[in-house]
Amino acid sequence: MGSHRKRVRLIDSTLRDGSHALSHQFRREDVVRVARGLDEAGVGTIEISHGDGLGGSSFNYGFSREDELELLSAAAQVVRQARLAVLLLPGIGTKEELAAAYERGARVARIATHCTEADIAIQHIGMAKEMGMEAIGFLMLAHMIGPDELLRQARIMQEAGADCVYVTDSAGALTPRGTKERVRALVDGLQVAVGIHAHNNLGLAVANSLAAVEEGASHVDGCLGGLGAGAGNAPLEVVAAVLELEGYETGVDWLRLIEASEQAVLPIMARPQTIDGPSLVMGYAGVYSSFLLHTFRAAERFGVDPKQIILELGRRKVVGGEEDKIVEVAAQLAGRHGHLPSPKE
Repeated sequence: MGSHRKRVRLIDSTLRDGSHALSHQFRREDVVRVARGLDEAGVGTIEISHGDGLGGSSFNYGFSREDELELLSAAAQVVRQARLAVLLLPGIGTKEELAAAYERGARVARIATHCTEADIAIQHIGMAKEMGMEAIGFLMLAHMIGPDELLRQARIMQEAGADCVYVTDSAGALTPRGTKERVRALVDGLQVAVGIHAHNNLGLAVANSLAAVEEGASHVDGCLGGLGAGAGNAPLEVVAAVLELEGYETGVDWLRLIEASEQAVLPIMARPQTIDGPSLVMGYAGVYSSFLLHTFRAAERFGVDPKQIILELGRRKVVGGEEDKIVEVAAQLAGRHGHLPSPKE
C-alpha cells in the first residue's frame, strides 16, 4: 500500500501527552517554542491541554503549573497554519471547558473514553460538532478488547458524529499484529477515518504506527522526542521519516522536526524517554502509561518495587481514572493492608 503516496495526517501531542512526563509543568514559553517549531515544520494539528485532558488539573491527576487555557491562547498567537486540538475525557472535562477552549482557538476536539465506554462520549462529540469543531474519538486501552468489540464501540462514536476514531494504545501493550487486527476491523467497518496513538513501553510505537498505516489508518499521533506518558509516545520525527521512507506523504519536514525536538523539547525533559524496567513491565501488563510517575511516587513512599505495583495493577485490570488504586496497591504490597502512613512515618 505504501508505494502510492497515500496521504497520512500527523497530529502532535507533545503539549498534551508530554505533560504527563513533566508532571504537568509546562510553562508558557515552552508551549510557544514547541508550537512554533511544529507549525514551521508543517504539522497541521497540535494538541494542547492537561495530560488528562481539559479540566484534568486536580489533586487526583496532578495540578498544572499554568492554566491550560492560557497555554492554548499562547499557542494560538504563534501558529500560522496549524489547527489546535484539545483532549476531553467525559467525567473530567465539561461542556463549558470545551466552549472556553474553542474561544481560545481550539478547532479540533479529541473525545476519549475507555475502550468499552464509547456511549459516554456521545453528547461531547455532539457538542463539539455543534460548535463547528472537528471531532475525533479516542478508544483508550484498546488492547483490552478484541477487534470486533472495538469496532462496535467505534461505531457508537461514528454515529455520534466523530470524523475519525482512534485505536489508542494507552498502555503501549499492542504488538504490530494486534495493532493490525484492530485497525483493519475499524477501517473495514467504519465510514470515517481511523487513527493510531501509540506508546513505546514495548519499544513498538513506531512499528505499530507503520503497521496501522499499512492497514489503512490515515491519522497518526506522535510527540517530539517521544515525550509522553510511560516510555513515551511514538517520536513524531521518527514516524515522519519512516513514513517518507515507505512512500507516504505527510506534508511535514522531518528534518525540521528534529530541530524542534532538539531545541524545544530535549532541554525540558525531566527524564530521558527510555524503556526502563517499570515502563517495560507497564507495556507487558497492559497498564495505563500515565500511571508511571504516580507509581514511582507510591513506590518511594512505601518502599516497594514499582514493577510489582505495575504487575498488580495489570492483574486487577485497572483503567484510567483509577489512580487511587496505585497507592492502595503499594500500601498492600508493603504489608500495610491499606493503612496510609502519616507524614511522620
